[in-house]
Amino acid sequence: MRYLLPLADASLDLLAAVGGKTASLGEMIRELTAAGVRVPDGFALTTDAYRRHLAAHGIAEEVVAALDGLDLEDTAELARVAARVREAIASRPLPPEVAEELERAYAKLCERRGERDAAVAVRSSATAEDLPTASFAGQLESYLGVRGFVALERAARDCMASLFTDRAIVYRANHGIDHRGVALSVCVQEMVGSGDAASGVAFTLDTESGHRGVVLVDATWGLGELLVQGRVDPDRFWVHKAALEGGARALVRKELGAKAERLVAAPDSPERTRLEEVPDELRARFALTDDEVLELARAALAIERHYGERLGRPTPMDLEWAKDGPDGALFVVQARPETVHGAVERPTLELFHLDAPGAPLVRGTSVGARVASGPVRVVRGIDALGAVGEGEVIVAETTDPAWEPVLRRAAAVVTDRGGRTCHAAIVAREHGIPCVVGTGEATRRLADGQMVTVSCAEGDEGRVYDGEVPFEREEIDPAALPTPPVPLQLNLADPDSALRKALLPAAGVGLMRIEFLVSNWIGVHPMALVDGNLERSPDRAAIEARVGRHASPADFFVERLAHGMGHVAAAFHPRPVLVRFSDFKTNEYAGLLGGAPFEPTEANPMIGFRGASRYYDERYRAGFALECAAVRRVRDEMGLTNLAVMIPFCRTLGEGRRVLAEMEANGLVRGTNGLEVWVMCEIPNNVVLAEEFCELFDGFSIGTNDLTQLTLGVDRDSELLRHLFDERDPGVRRSIASVVAAAHRKGRRVGLCGQAPSDHPDFAAFLVETGIDSISLTPDSLVPVIRRLGRTEE
Repeated sequence: MRYLLPLADASLDLLAAVGGKTASLGEMIRELTAAGVRVPDGFALTTDAYRRHLAAHGIAEEVVAALDGLDLEDTAELARVAARVREAIASRPLPPEVAEELERAYAKLCERRGERDAAVAVRSSATAEDLPTASFAGQLESYLGVRGFVALERAARDCMASLFTDRAIVYRANHGIDHRGVALSVCVQEMVGSGDAASGVAFTLDTESGHRGVVLVDATWGLGELLVQGRVDPDRFWVHKAALEGGARALVRKELGAKAERLVAAPDSPERTRLEEVPDELRARFALTDDEVLELARAALAIERHYGERLGRPTPMDLEWAKDGPDGALFVVQARPETVHGAVERPTLELFHLDAPGAPLVRGTSVGARVASGPVRVVRGIDALGAVGEGEVIVAETTDPAWEPVLRRAAAVVTDRGGRTCHAAIVAREHGIPCVVGTGEATRRLADGQMVTVSCAEGDEGRVYDGEVPFEREEIDPAALPTPPVPLQLNLADPDSALRKALLPAAGVGLMRIEFLVSNWIGVHPMALVDGNLERSPDRAAIEARVGRHASPADFFVERLAHGMGHVAAAFHPRPVLVRFSDFKTNEYAGLLGGAPFEPTEANPMIGFRGASRYYDERYRAGFALECAAVRRVRDEMGLTNLAVMIPFCRTLGEGRRVLAEMEANGLVRGTNGLEVWVMCEIPNNVVLAEEFCELFDGFSIGTNDLTQLTLGVDRDSELLRHLFDERDPGVRRSIASVVAAAHRKGRRVGLCGQAPSDHPDFAAFLVETGIDSISLTPDSLVPVIRRLGRTEE
């Protein structure tokens, strides 16, 4: 058949005949069905059908002539010319020989489905689309829920016409693609998904950092169009690739989205779809089960692996998927190479530091780890895009792929609605501009002409600050940095920044504090979540609101803590991540929701009921059991055995033994499945009895703040004695050197995770001289210390 090809006969070898999208679908049907990848069957009108359509009506040269000499900066003229070209293509009927083949193929599809007018998805597939260097994401049109041959024939012509949308014309021009050399295939697939089903996208890397160790899945209710348009806040899931391939349930993190609206099939309406509000019960549920997320992740890995072998290089993938309503099966409906991070062979790192930005005006989700300043331009409709000037910050209710021609001249984009994987966010990444989506109030809070600074370099939360905030930008080539004489690790608290921080040339995480996760991700005192305690809590209503969909309050704590730790362990895998069990002071714990009844009042909490002393005490033993359960979930279920644990503020050998016994009672046995248990060295008794502590633990991590406090007898929080608090004091240095020597005599390792080497590069040089095994630093000081120690070695 010259004008039509079954999808099963398409492949990457036939790009010129069927375009990138159709070629990819056929490739998956042919090669990956046995690997469990489901793709809806169908057929495609070939590029010969497109060319025949233009030739039959004598419009091929008319189309090209209309675009010659067009000023792409004149958005009004671009819109007029593009609309005229599309009308010329879409208004003429398909040639009889093409229409006849289309009708026969559709009749066979309906017969196979057992339906008179089966619903199909009609997708555009250009010959320059879905390439490793040019995705065309969102540039062309697709039509869902098309029923009957008359509607199908019209949708096919509309797809052909969409080769000349404003954004597609500009995109080709920016990528040096000649309009004359591009043709379009029309892919017709069996329709997947209905009102209460789900759909979404998946990437085989993290879209913000480019980290290739995870699969990222977004999901929403109904058809996927709203997610692509950025109009819905989806559920989001991260799966660790290596652990998944090793057989583990490697869903390391999931976040519930609002999913306020959904698009459903409506065959009787002119648009064939209907927008409706999502019921509260569905909003509160994830659109995918954990098993379904893992199934999608396995399919994504199979596709990535196949494309890598086919193209001869690592090829991160960008997928669209849909869940079929009647039987709940998951289908991949599109697959293309990811082009923002995937094409980078030797990535460099950009680090931004803002100078005292103050409180944000609005907050949202960050897209693109960059910072930019500029005057606000509030855009309330596509007609206003022409007024956007060079270097302005576009502020709008939502973004749209049609904005691509204008985004090139914007400094940043801020929206009320949307998610990280909408087409406009992808385009913003391609242009290298920061984009904050889902603020909820940007169009109300920001005004035309107001100078703002948009920051997407502070983790998952994007922020918009008033005024032109000074910031520093540094571009780093990790391969050009010297090799430090001792492994340098990171002190890390916030999982939101982990995937980006993991790209730094660090040897792992030397200190991850559980306190940050409990304060910011959970916000509730662990003992208030233990079975039976919630009923008596004066904060019960507030706590139940946080617990939400979880099976129990305890499950809420364990899942959130496990996801925080798992996210970091996945980001740095296979490098070690050392997690310190909670070390709140009693006054800090009392400030947590539901915490006051469980905490005594102490005159000096800094040296009171904290650290190891809590874990075996009846006042916190059940809370420590929850911490242990979260660690077990990360190591045993997620398969991230690079996670090790550390005991803080362990005062005596007897206390160390009691904590180890408590851990064993909760399923954490030192040495089992490679579990390492370290101890903080921050008390003089840890120094004096270092060799004896080595018999109990696998290593020391020296905490300079507490060790200095207790060595010098200076309250580290005292402003009056601040001038005496110095980690470089000879007594503190001698203690550090003594511990390193004692541990090495016993074959144990020693790291240091205090603040001193981050603040004082000369202190880092002293640590190297002691023979210390690792130094853990704040992320912003890692590169300066690498450079300092590298020069010292030279």
